[in-house]
Amino acid sequence: MTLIKHYPKSINQMFDDLLMNFNETWKTEVTESNFMPQVNIHETNEGYHVELNAPGRNKEEFKINVENNILTISFEKTEEKDVKEYKTIRREFNYETFKRSFTLNEKMNIENIQAKYDNGILKLFVPKIEEVKILPKQITIQ
Repeated sequence: MTLIKHYPKSINQMFDDLLMNFNETWKTEVTESNFMPQVNIHETNEGYHVELNAPGRNKEEFKINVENNILTISFEKTEEKDVKEYKTIRREFNYETFKRSFTLNEKMNIENIQAKYDNGILKLFVPKIEEVKILPKQITIQ
């Protein structure tokens, strides 16, 4: 008879084992649309400031479109080439493809939307349409 001793695993090891098995089992079911970058939206008198948290990307890989009053921000990941000089042991950086859409209203000036990628944050400015102010006018009688 063989006696086998089992040592308790740490919580981290148990989760790593569980997630590794889950990813291997469901590898083909996991889609890139599961990733959704976080967004902050601020309103000022001039317009709306949208900040999308997307570090480690290149600004050329973003696409920003407006169609039917829907603002769509998407990122298409490019294929990474394997470097033969070393073997990757663990990869945690995540550069998945994503698409976020926002509904714009009639008070937004879609013709003058501005975008800038700065320090991992994609920043958009959606200006408001200036309201036409009708000033009171005195009409003289002739």
